[in-house]
Amino acid sequence: VITRPEMEIGRYHWMYRSSRPHRYHHVPALRGNVSPLGIQGCFECCIKCLGGVPYASLVATILCFSGVALFCGCGHVALTGTVSILEQHFSTTASDHALLSEVIQLMQYVIYGIASFFFLYGIILLAEGFYTTSAVKELHGEFKTTACGRCISGMFVFLTYVLGVAWLGVFGFSAVPVFMFYNIWSTCEVIKSLQTNMTVPGDQICVDIRQYGIIPWNAVPGKACGPILENICNTNEFYMSYHLFIVACAGAGATVIALIHFLMILSSNWAYLKDASKMQAYQDIKAKEEQELQDIQSRSKEQLNSYT
Repeated sequence: VITRPEMEIGRYHWMYRSSRPHRYHHVPALRGNVSPLGIQGCFECCIKCLGGVPYASLVATILCFSGVALFCGCGHVALTGTVSILEQHFSTTASDHALLSEVIQLMQYVIYGIASFFFLYGIILLAEGFYTTSAVKELHGEFKTTACGRCISGMFVFLTYVLGVAWLGVFGFSAVPVFMFYNIWSTCEVIKSLQTNMTVPGDQICVDIRQYGIIPWNAVPGKACGPILENICNTNEFYMSYHLFIVACAGAGATVIALIHFLMILSSNWAYLKDASKMQAYQDIKAKEEQELQDIQSRSKEQLNSYT
């Protein structure tokens, strides 16, 4: 026969976890593709992965890659066409444009370096975006933001700002050849309109490349007039170089926009990481206090049991 005090003791052991030999967990209800064991299905895993993608950094990276590719590719081909036009029509002596040829060749090598650098830099910024997104979304998990990570984010903010200012200068510099080619093209259009109206002979209208400072004043012939200038405008080198310089200038502008976008993203990410570090410090202090409280309670229970 089981007495009432024995029943109360058995019930006490069942209600409190410290006295139970086994712990039973509640089985979650089936939802979507989640199994009874709590394993997520394919759809939930895909949603979780897509939630950790830094879409703003991804868009900025694609825009940066596109702008740099347009600037480097089109600028390289346009510079080659420019040298060909100068050698054939404005500077027949090689010594007159030797310095310009060396400068253009140096600029082409710089274009190779710019393309390589921004390819790596864009990947690094995209990886930093993934890192920061993970840090923000997993504040309450095992992920820990470090002072080194925050310093790296701050360094990227400064470096992106410097590159953005530099690309503003590149964008302005890339507009100079567009302006020069536009002047030549508009002069050719004037010659065509004069020939159609038969008002003023087109031989009196000329374009002197020497006034732009790209070739010396003693270069021969240095200028083109009338039908000769019109024939230059009808060549494939002029047509391709003109439009490629426009596309290169547009690519430089797209790169500036991408760097400004990156700068905003990096600044916000740095602020998030700073707040995350404060939250982690608070959680660490709170967990330490709770652990100390549990230790005190366990010691008091042990002392009480020893007395009883």
